[in-house]
Amino acid sequence: MNQRIMIPDTDLSLCPVGLGTAAAGAKWSGKEADAIFDTYIDMGGNLIDTARVYQEWMPGGEGRSESVVGEWSSREKKRNSFILMTKGGHPRFRGPQDDLHIPRMTPADMREDLELSLKALRTDVIDIYFYHRDNRNQTIEEEIETMEQFRKEGKIRYYGCSNWSAQRMEEADEYCREHGYRGFVADQVLFNMGVQHMNPPQDDTLECMKGAVLEYHRKNLRCLAVAYTSIAGGFFQKYLSGADVTGSPYYTEGNIRLAGRIQKLAEKYGATISQVLIGYLMTGEFPCAALYGPKNAAQIREAMDTLDIPFERADYEAEIM
Repeated sequence: MNQRIMIPDTDLSLCPVGLGTAAAGAKWSGKEADAIFDTYIDMGGNLIDTARVYQEWMPGGEGRSESVVGEWSSREKKRNSFILMTKGGHPRFRGPQDDLHIPRMTPADMREDLELSLKALRTDVIDIYFYHRDNRNQTIEEEIETMEQFRKEGKIRYYGCSNWSAQRMEEADEYCREHGYRGFVADQVLFNMGVQHMNPPQDDTLECMKGAVLEYHRKNLRCLAVAYTSIAGGFFQKYLSGADVTGSPYYTEGNIRLAGRIQKLAEKYGATISQVLIGYLMTGEFPCAALYGPKNAAQIREAMDTLDIPFERADYEAEIM
């Protein structure tokens, strides 16, 4: 299985399994965080993802995930050993009173988030900086030129988007072609083996890898698909263990049928359910990096071991697209 993904027209070479840190600062920190990061890097991982908004919902938690990443990389002198991704522009998310439909993506919003991210991450430059959401009332010109300004200042190397529609990504691509910009190098999107059969997520500001977004990535290989929720929130593990999953958006007839196929693939390869799900993303029809958020070092070791399992596209073809 390919151990690196090269993003066209960049110098970025990524591990297909990225370390997601949405739980950093809440479920793990300190020595436990060190063990997770060190295990990931020691096993050949080089893609760490975070976001300004992670832990904002906790009292005093704004930027906490970024701080955990920054504290480790600064203390261990590891900043040059991985590609750093973070995201800005997420709506306020401090409690149930916050409306996720109220955007925070003006140039001033993005600069505020970027400067805070750089400080928390203890770095001078972010490798890939993402719009965490889109504001369709802003022009593509304004949004791209904001990122280009950050790039010219040397504060980011490349930029991407997350939870953007296919139409808006296509408009951004066209604008960048017209102006000679590299444009979006990656798109973070809700993507996993069960997404084609799932019910709509409760948060309707999320974009899933289906329909027009799926077609976009089939045709636009210069924008790498980066899958969040790569193991479907543990739905298949829970279902196959007999847990009650009736409240999950993945609880559909299609995914119940799919669970049986996943179990057979796990048995065929002597793999875990999580490894089968990550293998799906790594053997797809277009390149995809799978973000995986572990609870401990053993889980990130399990995810990275997927790289040594010879999954094939044919293992999955009958069950998907």
